[in-house]
Amino acid sequence: MAMRSNGDNALGLYVSIPFCRSKCTYCNFASGVYPAGEHGRYVDRVIEDLAAARGWAGKMGVELPHRVDTVYFGGGTPSLLAPELLARLFGAMRAEFEFDAGAEITVECAPGQLADETLEALATAGVNRVSLGVQSFIDREAQVSGRLHNRAIVETDIGRLRAAGITNLNVDLIAGLAGQTAASWEESLTALLDSGVPHASIYMLEVDEESRLGREMLAGGARYHAELVPGDDAIAQMYTRAIERLAAAGIKQYEISNFSRRGLESRHNLRYWRRRPYLGLGLDASSMLREASPEAGRSAGSYVLRSAATADLRAYLDGAESPETSWLSRARQHEEAWFLGLRLNAGVKVAALKREFGSEAVTRAMEAVSRLVENGMLVSDGKTVRLTEQGRLLSNDVFQEFLGLAVEENGLSQRYSA
Repeated sequence: MAMRSNGDNALGLYVSIPFCRSKCTYCNFASGVYPAGEHGRYVDRVIEDLAAARGWAGKMGVELPHRVDTVYFGGGTPSLLAPELLARLFGAMRAEFEFDAGAEITVECAPGQLADETLEALATAGVNRVSLGVQSFIDREAQVSGRLHNRAIVETDIGRLRAAGITNLNVDLIAGLAGQTAASWEESLTALLDSGVPHASIYMLEVDEESRLGREMLAGGARYHAELVPGDDAIAQMYTRAIERLAAAGIKQYEISNFSRRGLESRHNLRYWRRRPYLGLGLDASSMLREASPEAGRSAGSYVLRSAATADLRAYLDGAESPETSWLSRARQHEEAWFLGLRLNAGVKVAALKREFGSEAVTRAMEAVSRLVENGMLVSDGKTVRLTEQGRLLSNDVFQEFLGLAVEENGLSQRYSA
């Protein structure tokens, strides 16, 4: 079924695998250390969701394209699943959807947690991209963060992946880990570049009260080495330095946290920022699908359904929880178009937004743009609006300016929480 709103007739699939061998101190994701005996039950539930997806989409009145061009296994640590469970999942996905011959299929892996049999199963399943959660090439920094690998293990795994034919690799690094210094950050960046991977994700540590490290920092304690976390200015300098060094090596920034050699950008993640449809499966997974048969008075494809599964593993395994769903009007989609589109270095095209949402709505948004240009957060030539370097460092503050633009049918302004 074609997507009438933007001509998109392909779908992305996201599969959440919440199992970890250890829980990182900074992590607030719906993941944890669970018995391996739960893996089979979990895969059974995900396969049930796959089989029910088209019926659920019909009941909700949303379009669910049959063709798939991106798949992403996130976590947790998907590589902890046994080879036979991975094979079952891929078999179930291919039974329900038609994969493009050139589909991008990504799996997140933790260094040192990729068995030979699992690597063979991934290659057999058609996985052609792997994201490695390295976070730091400095052994001590990785250790105090709860990671179980060292630099030698990372380098070995990169070689094993390439030998298996998986050469499209991403490495995650975090600026702001406990004990990190400008010098150690330079060393991690050098190791990243020496590895030859074509893609990198650079994240600035954000303290979250739901993580163990965040709770300890807010409490003023020393557990998890909270007192060794660098300050905001130091983290910002590390991030800026990463942009410089990666660009000099031909790995250019295309999104706030993502850097790539030309043509090897993450196609699945671009789907999120460009507001293309995706179906999330598993614990805490979210979906974004467009309305198939608009109600009377609505234009075709004018509303978007966002849904999110429960983050409670027990409830998910028991099948007792239904996804939380909410419809986004065109006005709220307009908000998203700004704060998602601005994440990309390419920025937001004003004319395209006017075609999609109307000149009046975009004119109101341009008032916020003018304020942010004056503050040095955005740059605009009247056709394209982009974040400045300072805007990327303070992107959450920038995005806040575009929340609350929506004016619903009853005339009340309502905010959408990103």
